[in-house]
Amino acid sequence: MTNRKKKILIADDDMGILEMLQMMLEDEGYAVETTFNGKKTVEEVKNHLPDVILLDIWMSGVDGRTICKKLKSQPATKHIPIIMCSANKDTETIAKESGADDFISKPFEIDTLLTMIKRYTT
Repeated sequence: MTNRKKKILIADDDMGILEMLQMMLEDEGYAVETTFNGKKTVEEVKNHLPDVILLDIWMSGVDGRTICKKLKSQPATKHIPIIMCSANKDTETIAKESGADDFISKPFEIDTLLTMIKRYTT
């Protein structure tokens, strides 16, 4: 039995958030991929399926809601847990309407996010 690292894909158009989350999650033992291009995320996720996707709702070029709905409608990706994140006050409603598995509002506590990710990777 292999002890493969769980893979987290983070899609956010804020490079500071991407870098901070990547460092933090790698320190916790996860393999992390990041992208600030939401459209690229949808096209490439099928090639190397992550264990969890952390998806920003508001990204330049494409909306996280559109990405979430598309991923949840495809047989190859519908099982992947998606955690939507945003500073929007309606994050919970948007996440539910988009088919996301969970949501977290920005700014968030790192421990809260880690607990949430562990829930979907164990």
